[in-house]
Amino acid sequence: MNETTFMDQLDAVRDFSLIHGEPEWMLQLRLAALEKIDELALPVIERVRYHRWPLLEAPNFSLMEDPVFLAEDFLIDASDAPKIIQVGSQTALEQLPMDLIEQGVIFTDIFTAMEEHPELLEEAYMQLAVKPDEDKLTAFHAAFMNSGVFLYVPKNVVIEEPLEAVFVQNSQSSTSFIKHVLIYAEANSEFTYVEKYQTIGETSNAVNIVVEVITKPGAKVKFSAVDELGEQTTSYFNRRGHLLGNSQIEWAIGVMNQGDVIADFDSDLIGEGSHSEIKVVAISMGKQIQAIDTRVTNYGRHSIGHILQHGVIREKATLTFNGIGHIIKGAKGADAQQESRILMLSDKARGDANPILLIDENDVTAGHAASVGRVDPEEMYYLMSRGIPKEEAERLVIRGFLGSVIAAIPLKATRDELVETIEGKLTK
Repeated sequence: MNETTFMDQLDAVRDFSLIHGEPEWMLQLRLAALEKIDELALPVIERVRYHRWPLLEAPNFSLMEDPVFLAEDFLIDASDAPKIIQVGSQTALEQLPMDLIEQGVIFTDIFTAMEEHPELLEEAYMQLAVKPDEDKLTAFHAAFMNSGVFLYVPKNVVIEEPLEAVFVQNSQSSTSFIKHVLIYAEANSEFTYVEKYQTIGETSNAVNIVVEVITKPGAKVKFSAVDELGEQTTSYFNRRGHLLGNSQIEWAIGVMNQGDVIADFDSDLIGEGSHSEIKVVAISMGKQIQAIDTRVTNYGRHSIGHILQHGVIREKATLTFNGIGHIIKGAKGADAQQESRILMLSDKARGDANPILLIDENDVTAGHAASVGRVDPEEMYYLMSRGIPKEEAERLVIRGFLGSVIAAIPLKATRDELVETIEGKLTK
């Protein structure tokens, strides 16, 4: 970055922070990250070369959008369920039932949260899970974040109805989509959160998304996501949990994007007895490249981290699963298990399933399974022998192969949408 460009970006970041009324600590975090971008390296994603991908294009902070106009298709649901819809960098809908407000639940856009709850944001925003100076992409995110959501659930609060966030990336014009989601679960709270990413428009753009889930002792979070960004969108996802004692996160993530993607889905099991279950399903097609690092690091004694990844590849696409289980010295009684499996539906496709176990402690349990292969001919024969056409039989086998993640998504509407997306990808 030359000096002129840096000074222009410095001014743009200062102006954006001022316009949004950000606290001084947030501005300083942005400026410190901006200065470090050039000196930091890109994160290492095994077996994938993405260094020339356009992931470091600063957003157009001056672009103004009409969120209500753009979100017309997403405002059909008239229920009063807890929900946020954001289009581009603007919030189109924000609703939270009064009974949850009275219990102290916060579910709002990131800038409102900074204004109304600065102490909570300062404690957790890029301080516990994802750090600004980890690598070039986290620093870029910290400097240029232009929208996001904050969800806070107080101690002992149990929410039965899922909280939903819909994020629409606006590719009707050219600007990067840099979204931050911060979820803070206080001790013994319990809830389900579902997020969906979609694209409108066909302009080439970059996406940088960081999701931090902080669980205090005894908290339980079910986190589901369906990612369906467009073909002209190049994406970086970083979802990470920071789990304290006896807390739990159940992740269920459907990676259904059409463009190139690199992703980190990580859980840091800090506290004793903390527990993370990560289930990922992905489909790659066309000439698409998707690379997913899924990592669980056991710091706490008797912590449990399980990874399950299933993917399907069509045509000339590439799909890479890197499963990483790391048991840190001192994490006695820890359990790290992983399974990564890929079905290839084309001779020209490329699939990698790479299990990595790093064990620095005795008295632990660890294991892995990985495979890349084709649809089982015996399963196909069984179905076809009962009169099911070949294409339908293949879809049924694949649905069963991906079903463990689909079943983990709590919202029926989202589950059905994911099934519909999978069907669409398999029949194109």
